[in-house]
Amino acid sequence: MSDNMDKMVINNEADTDSVTETAAVDSGRTGHREGRGHGRGRDRDRGRDRDREPAEKEFIEKLVKLNRTAKVVKGGRRFSFSALTVIGDRKGRVGYGFGKANDVSEAIRKSIDKAKRNMIKLPVKNGTIPHEVTGFFKASQVLLKPACSGTGIIAGGPVRAIMEAGGVTDVLSKSIGASSQYNVVKATFNCISKMMDAKTVARNRGKSLNELWG
Repeated sequence: MSDNMDKMVINNEADTDSVTETAAVDSGRTGHREGRGHGRGRDRDRGRDRDREPAEKEFIEKLVKLNRTAKVVKGGRRFSFSALTVIGDRKGRVGYGFGKANDVSEAIRKSIDKAKRNMIKLPVKNGTIPHEVTGFFKASQVLLKPACSGTGIIAGGPVRAIMEAGGVTDVLSKSIGASSQYNVVKATFNCISKMMDAKTVARNRGKSLNELWG
């Protein structure tokens, strides 16, 4: 009798151990599947982020000048900031904006918004401008000249920022007169507003576009 009871206890323990092992294996499989599911979810999120990047990088933004001013009041000093920003799509469209705010990020945001609303066309042919042009604004003067391939952007400060944003790779420039960055930006955009596109230049010279540019 006692032998039969011992055999029953052993069999019950074996059954309990097998059930426990089966549950552990099932939970491990479930956890593995959940882990793989979460991994796929993270991969999908990363894919969405990668898809959003080109839309966010539609324009290249360059901060030309950030200025801080202080107003003395009864309680102390109140600071405000002004930002001058140039933006472009590297495909011949550029713009500039000037914004003021009590916070740096807000001033930059305002300047970028204004730049996007005031974009103009920059004629570009073979990485350079079609012809020589001079722009003026108050006491500042900017001269732009086309250059052969491989020359690079021979310019500094605001002029370089505008040319890079517009997609120009080869150009010669000279800034004459007042060196105020705001005035130089305005003078450079005065140059751009005077530029003719490549087809107009070829027609005025009585040549075809291929003869003039190759």
